[in-house]
Amino acid sequence: MDTTYTLHLALAALVGASFVAVSGYYVHRKTLAQLIEFARVVESSNKNKDQNQQQQQQPRRRKERHSSRGSASLPDFAAASETAEDGEEEAVQAKGLFADLPIPPGLPRLHTGGNKQNASVNSNKRTGNLIRPTSPKSPGASASAFESVEGSDDEDALPADAKLDASYLQTNGGLGPESLFQTLPDGITANGDTKPLAASSSMIRSHSVSGDLHGVQPDPVAADILRKEPEQETFVRMKISPRETPSMDEAEVYKIIQECLELRERYVFKEAIAPWKKEIITDPSTPKPNLNPFAYSTEQRTDHFFQMVDGVVHVYRSKESMERVFSVADATTFFTDLHRILRVTAAGNIRTLCHHRLNLLEQKFNLHLMLNADKEFLAQKTAPHRDFYNVRKVDTHVHHSACMNQKHLLRFIKSKLRKEPDEVVIFRDGTYLTLKEVFESLDLTGYDLNVDLLDVHADKSTFHRFDKFNLKYNPCGQSRLREIFLKQDNLIQGRFLGELTKQVFSDLSASKYQMAEYRISIYGRKQSEWDQLASWIVNNDLYSDNVVWLIQIPRLYNIYKEMGIVTSFQNILDNIFLPLFEVTVNPDSHPQLHVFLKQVVGLDLVDDESKPERRPTKHMPTPAEWTNIFNPAFSYYAYYCYANLYTLNKLRESKGMRTIKFRPHSGEAGDIDHLAATFLVAHNIAHGINLRNLLYFNCIIFLRLV
Repeated sequence: MDTTYTLHLALAALVGASFVAVSGYYVHRKTLAQLIEFARVVESSNKNKDQNQQQQQQPRRRKERHSSRGSASLPDFAAASETAEDGEEEAVQAKGLFADLPIPPGLPRLHTGGNKQNASVNSNKRTGNLIRPTSPKSPGASASAFESVEGSDDEDALPADAKLDASYLQTNGGLGPESLFQTLPDGITANGDTKPLAASSSMIRSHSVSGDLHGVQPDPVAADILRKEPEQETFVRMKISPRETPSMDEAEVYKIIQECLELRERYVFKEAIAPWKKEIITDPSTPKPNLNPFAYSTEQRTDHFFQMVDGVVHVYRSKESMERVFSVADATTFFTDLHRILRVTAAGNIRTLCHHRLNLLEQKFNLHLMLNADKEFLAQKTAPHRDFYNVRKVDTHVHHSACMNQKHLLRFIKSKLRKEPDEVVIFRDGTYLTLKEVFESLDLTGYDLNVDLLDVHADKSTFHRFDKFNLKYNPCGQSRLREIFLKQDNLIQGRFLGELTKQVFSDLSASKYQMAEYRISIYGRKQSEWDQLASWIVNNDLYSDNVVWLIQIPRLYNIYKEMGIVTSFQNILDNIFLPLFEVTVNPDSHPQLHVFLKQVVGLDLVDDESKPERRPTKHMPTPAEWTNIFNPAFSYYAYYCYANLYTLNKLRESKGMRTIKFRPHSGEAGDIDHLAATFLVAHNIAHGINLRNLLYFNCIIFLRLV
């Protein structure tokens, strides 16, 4: 019973499934037949449309064989340049061809009208956009040819409602196939490819090495960038100058300033031929070293005769004729002009104008920094092999006794104490002492010495007080150590200082780019000081291409007068200047001094400027009449040093010898008279700290530099 029921169920399921399958088959077949018929209709329609397109494009393709397209990804707009006979027909066909294409967003509307030239003009405008070169980083490189590139200048220049007329077409000419590529950049070919760039003419001396590419070679990119020649003009220049006519008061101030500048020109010594024009440089490389700088060759004596008159040396052509040459302004004229300069500095209108002028210059400079500081920094970096460390630097203010650093001096003292302890170095209190005995008297050993105990370094209080400044020249605070190691006129003839100086010269020569002007003292106590100094220089062979000498004269008349060394100020002038005139007229009289003066470039006045002094009057006593114990004023020293040096330079220039410039310490402290006097007679000054408070001198010094 159960088996029969199961069998009937299976047959019923089979019959039902068969019926459903047959019904589905017939439905699927009918649907497939309808789809096939629909596909045939669509295919036939597309075939007819393709034939029409081929017939329309066949004439245009024949013309394209003679021209090139801008890019494979760009649409063909060459059909817009057809001749007048078939241009109108093809325009209608092109309109039907692209009517079904979707218009991308952002594309400007096409301006259509009765004139067919409008469409051609618009096509020309778009062509300029289509063929512009794009870099890999350009946003337009990956965009479609029809898409609008954001930030395009061409699209910004064409508003959406712009109307173009036929005059635009006549101005720009026709749109032939050759006109599409007339404005292509040099780096782009007609196919849109990038041309290989030629070597830039601004690159010089490339360090690229040809050979095996797999070998180790230097990368020339960085070197070539640094070797780019600087551009002719890359800085922004701002011309800010008042255009209004100066007032009567301002015109009067300008006239006074001009008179002061002309007054200085009448005093300062100027060479007939500038030093840089005398030397003819045939080899621009580093000068060859002077192998024998102290060689002396006999020079003929001239007939000049000289004598000291009222503190100034007068030079005559000969002793018989007594015809004076090389005259200089007298003391009365100088002090009169000095008082005129002082009156000018006290005028209120002059100070006001100078204040405004200096403020204007400062603000213009600040503006220049804001505009060009970065450009100047980059221009400095592009200069090959020229930075702060390999350009020549000259230290123009170094006292010879302080030319070494404290570590160098300490190392030298320890070396001498270890190697030469039994050397007799000083005569003190009627006894000759060796170097070891000197240190024993100071209760010091070589082990005890250190930089702090030496105490020769400059701290915050060194330059505020002149007395503390002078104490720094005493190692360990002991004057006997200064006499042994930092003096050339001592018992050992300055041998230790000579050896120490040669070590400093060696360091300068090794650095190659560091130079210095060392100041060494002539006190004026006796005329033999010049010969002693020259003998010390020559005997110790103290010469370096990196070093020249500058003579400094301490203003210590009052001390010498109290000690009984001199009787009047005239004695100091005689001791300083008479040996210089003697060696100039007759070099054989002082051969070592003659050789040494070839390395001397300047004369300096030094002492504490903060000491109170009386302002000189127009009629001052002569140096021979100055017999009191008071030190003369700074301007008194300045005039007589200037007057004698001016005459000496004129004489030396006439004989083809090296001249000496007047470069005193001035303006570090003290009265305004110091700056006024040196403005008239000095070539340069040292310090000049007070200039920041004296606007008038600031202004006229800037004008003199210009």
